[in-house]
Amino acid sequence: MTMRHTDSLGALDAFVRAAEARSFTAAGRQLGVSSSAIGKAVARLEQRLGVRLLHRSTRSVTLTPEGALFLERCRRIFSEIETAETELAQTQGTPRGRLRVSLPLAGMLMMPTLGAFMQAYPEIELDLDFTDRLVDVIEEGFDAVIRAGEVSDSRLMSRFLGVFRLQLVAAPGYLARRGVPRSPEELTGHACLQHRFATSGKFEPWPLRGEVALPSTAVANTIEPLIALAEQGLGIACLPDFAIRRQIEEGRLAVVLADHTAHEGVFRLLWPSSRYPSPKLRVFVDFLARHLFPV
Repeated sequence: MTMRHTDSLGALDAFVRAAEARSFTAAGRQLGVSSSAIGKAVARLEQRLGVRLLHRSTRSVTLTPEGALFLERCRRIFSEIETAETELAQTQGTPRGRLRVSLPLAGMLMMPTLGAFMQAYPEIELDLDFTDRLVDVIEEGFDAVIRAGEVSDSRLMSRFLGVFRLQLVAAPGYLARRGVPRSPEELTGHACLQHRFATSGKFEPWPLRGEVALPSTAVANTIEPLIALAEQGLGIACLPDFAIRRQIEEGRLAVVLADHTAHEGVFRLLWPSSRYPSPKLRVFVDFLARHLFPV
């Protein structure tokens, strides 16, 4: 006996979400139903197929080998459906809807670009969550996540957004008073403004060639206060170039020890691999890739 198409898609959706989140509870939260409803939907699907798709335990669910094969097929099915929906949506005009995005705390410094995006796409509602905590994109229901570094989660697709560099900077007034450091060792006699990671509590290493024990004149767990303190001439700070581009162009901050530092990091945008990028997500990714790190 064949299940109705709508029931079949609902069961497939429940299976995909449970498999990706490794939890009936998380899948139920995403779909607005109980975990038992998810479990029953998957059980009916397994009965219909005559094969076990998921191993259950008290803490999590994991894919059987058959389940892993079936998951990839289901992803393709939903990708085709979303592709069709996307093609239709493109004929309806402007991308619209709510876009829930997680960004690192340093993402606050991306606000000019995000503001420009909102002006360009007023029908898209941005729901921004700033945290350095490593969020679970799927379980926590984010449409996309912006993060620095490489990606190791096979459940996620990624798009390269751009490269950033850490630079040592200080106000011209500070350098006139205290002198311009000519080597990393000379930093031991300077006021150093340090960034402490909010999640680990550790100082962010300065990208110096060689080991130097840096003094700590002030410490902050977000970057904005360090920019303000550096602009006020209170010390040297190590900051990402995208956050201080304007201050350097306007002469409020100057780069020091450029020949003695080496750093390159990347920002990526991640989203669940089971989802074809919606029009709102695609324009968001394209806009950030064009404007966040201008060449």
